[in-house]
Amino acid sequence: MFNNILKYTIQENDKTVKTILMEKLNFSRRLSKKLERMGKIFLNGKPVKLNKSIFKGDVLSIEFDEEEDEYEAVDIPIDIIYEDDDLLVVNKQAHMVVHPTRSHRDDTVANGVAYYFRKNNINRKVRFINRLDMNTSGLVLIAKNPYAHNQLAEQMKSNTVEKYYYAIVEGILEGEGTIKAPIARLNPDDIIRQVHPSGKECITEYKSEKLLNNMTLVKLKLITGRTHQIRVHLKHIGHPLVGDVLYGNPSLLIDRQALHCYEMKFKHPVTNKELTITCPIPEDMKKIIENKE
Repeated sequence: MFNNILKYTIQENDKTVKTILMEKLNFSRRLSKKLERMGKIFLNGKPVKLNKSIFKGDVLSIEFDEEEDEYEAVDIPIDIIYEDDDLLVVNKQAHMVVHPTRSHRDDTVANGVAYYFRKNNINRKVRFINRLDMNTSGLVLIAKNPYAHNQLAEQMKSNTVEKYYYAIVEGILEGEGTIKAPIARLNPDDIIRQVHPSGKECITEYKSEKLLNNMTLVKLKLITGRTHQIRVHLKHIGHPLVGDVLYGNPSLLIDRQALHCYEMKFKHPVTNKELTITCPIPEDMKKIIENKE
């Protein structure tokens, strides 16, 4: 899709527009009808009805209205790792909030992306697919249009987006394993979560990567994606993140929790091809690893 037009090349013969929209592109019947009524569906550049037969090689186009973003556009540098007509993936820096809050109104990733969109005439809302804690660095996935957002949100909901992290934990953690422990927020006025039988299912896989000086570099894979999941699970097994003041201890080596989302794997929302996006370990974590070898 370029900005506000989704293009799909038909791969088979003797199908209708309606069938392609619902079976191949996962549009709802309601949305399909709405697009037809608004004259937003085109076949080889010409307006078309849902019952029109289409054939291999035809190009189906769906036009979405331009949008104004809700976030204030602020000239904040963003580290773009990947971009195409449908997606934007940025490497979020530590100490940066993803979207505005009461105490961070205009210094967030959302503000920077809104500025980037406006500067490049991308007339879309900023639609986040995933979020990271303020002091966690790494990959944040953003959809450029409502269709891509819906497709990727469904992948996130079904836990088919693979998310990998590097963490530096306190103590020596050897081998590999899976942490299966439900997490709950027992006090609704407190941001702290904890392992508790009343919580939602949470699963984290871990593998020791390198032993440091009473610390360990660990690779993690999130099977589920709950708030603070990695931080709570690592505390639960006795190895809180280095620098995690909420679930562990402050550190002289780093001024935030040593956690970085370095890789995501998912299916592209339009092409359906597997995408693997990676970004390097940040300098503050790299410094700990290199100094303790």
